[in-house]
Amino acid sequence: MEAGVPSARSRALAVLRVRSRALAVALLPAALAVVLVAARATGRLAGGPWAAVTLVVCAVAALVLLLGGIFAAVVLRASPAVTPTVPLSEAAAPDLYRLVRDLADRMDVPPPSAIALTPDCDSWLEDRTHAAHRRGGIAGGPQSAPGAAPVLVIGSPFLWWMRVAELRAVLAPVVAGTGPSAHPDIADARGFVRGLDAAVDVGSRRGLGWIGAPARLLLRLCRTDAAEMERGVAAAASDRAQGVDYGLRIVAQEQVGLAYAGWDRLLTRVALPAWRMGRWPAHLDAGVVSALTELSRRDRLAEGFTSRLGERPACDLLEQPGVIDEATSLLAARLFHGGPAESGPDWSPVEWTAYPEEVVDRKWRAEAARLHTALDALAGPAGLPAGPIGTTGTTGATGPAPSAGSVSPAGAGSAAPAASVAPAAAGASGSPVASGSSGTAGSATIEAADAAPPAVDGLAGPTLERVLGCLTGASGEGALGEALAGRLSAALAREERAAGTTGGAGKARGADAVPLFPLQPPRSGRDLLADHVTAMVCCAAVDSAGAAPGMDWLDGPVLLVGGDRRADLAPRVLCLVEDGDPEPLRDWLSALGVRTEKPVRLV
Repeated sequence: MEAGVPSARSRALAVLRVRSRALAVALLPAALAVVLVAARATGRLAGGPWAAVTLVVCAVAALVLLLGGIFAAVVLRASPAVTPTVPLSEAAAPDLYRLVRDLADRMDVPPPSAIALTPDCDSWLEDRTHAAHRRGGIAGGPQSAPGAAPVLVIGSPFLWWMRVAELRAVLAPVVAGTGPSAHPDIADARGFVRGLDAAVDVGSRRGLGWIGAPARLLLRLCRTDAAEMERGVAAAASDRAQGVDYGLRIVAQEQVGLAYAGWDRLLTRVALPAWRMGRWPAHLDAGVVSALTELSRRDRLAEGFTSRLGERPACDLLEQPGVIDEATSLLAARLFHGGPAESGPDWSPVEWTAYPEEVVDRKWRAEAARLHTALDALAGPAGLPAGPIGTTGTTGATGPAPSAGSVSPAGAGSAAPAASVAPAAAGASGSPVASGSSGTAGSATIEAADAAPPAVDGLAGPTLERVLGCLTGASGEGALGEALAGRLSAALAREERAAGTTGGAGKARGADAVPLFPLQPPRSGRDLLADHVTAMVCCAAVDSAGAAPGMDWLDGPVLLVGGDRRADLAPRVLCLVEDGDPEPLRDWLSALGVRTEKPVRLV
């Protein structure tokens, strides 16, 4: 017997003793009522107040029994939480099932009843034999039969990144856990804890709020013993798996850490922008191989790992890896972003080859449009007054700015409100527009203010020059940059709320109100402003300098110039946003040949 089994069994008995004591407390009033009734019947407690006492005790006992029965029924029937996974039938992965059964035979433990995949870098056993799972259709087949072995849940990135031998070594201690799990006391204790956890959730429903308090109390009483029981089970499983690929397991554990790092970067930097655009990458697991290969190339600590790629990958154990990859990618979008459980017109897959055009380019142009909408709001009658704009360096030397009334009739577009800001922006940046009416560009701008439509002048439309001029010197509290950051935060919050409202119909498709595992905390206003200015710069580079949108497996959207990534843009944008200094960015734009006065194409 493994060293951890006696410890796990003793802790399981401690958990069951908590259940027995709770039952004894619930039966205590009934036992007292029986004693009083028997004493009254035999004449030992005749007369006096004993009749009233007996009646009160019997009433209390009946109430406690009723509430205890309801509580016990809830604990027994409440559905424990089940991890959302992609079920993997034996027909879809016969070689993988054969590998797992061979592991179980070598360790002399029951094989898992089924295999499922999860879009995470972890693997575990999950019991799905609860009757509520069968009633609700959550689980079916052999895995839900009473007394069935747990389901083996495997992280899908492992199948694509690890080799077959490495996967077998990593799964050995997990599969070995089916042995201790089959012990009656351990299984009973686990079922009791899962029932209490589900009862806490039931306590949040109307009319059953009182159930939550005793359920939480019992969970606190058995928390330590339950945790030590699981540690004992893990120790027993690890001890049993010592003889199965132990040397290879040490090397495979390094791959687990590498897979986690690459998977996290792929989700936060590459998948998340696509999810926010209403698209979900259809082959995340295949993408993690490219991401980890790139990480291995950049990180000298990972040198030599790419030589493994010549060996047989574990995804070859699947009959249709592409179909399984698409299913796990959709589940990842639901878990980490809160998207619908099925594809639709507003939630469609995107291939990696189409990612730059369909995600990166659209993302940049959507953010550029949002930035100019915020500038329009600040320049219009409902935005900031002319005074603060002038104090931030956005009022030029061409004379008085056009009045609000001269631009308000075209307020619905992005060009008209810009007429009152663009000339001033150019003046602040030191461009020829600031030379007054004698300058060619300046006179063209003045004439454009009186012409129809006003968007004939590039500076009056969605131009990069307008953004540079408005943010020049616009740093510090209360400045235009701060107001613009607030506008962007509010606009993004409104869009997210609108998406959640229109997604109400998506609830029927399985959309989650919020992601179960959010990937990133909310971004600050300054971070949003920097992102939007970067997007505007990239749009201008694409439209006027021959640049192209691209994708980096570890960093997500990138700007490609001549086929090479330009990674030196971010510090120059931060210099503009945080310090109000446009010169580093202007030098960068000049070297690239970007025309800042040329309007960019928005969404």
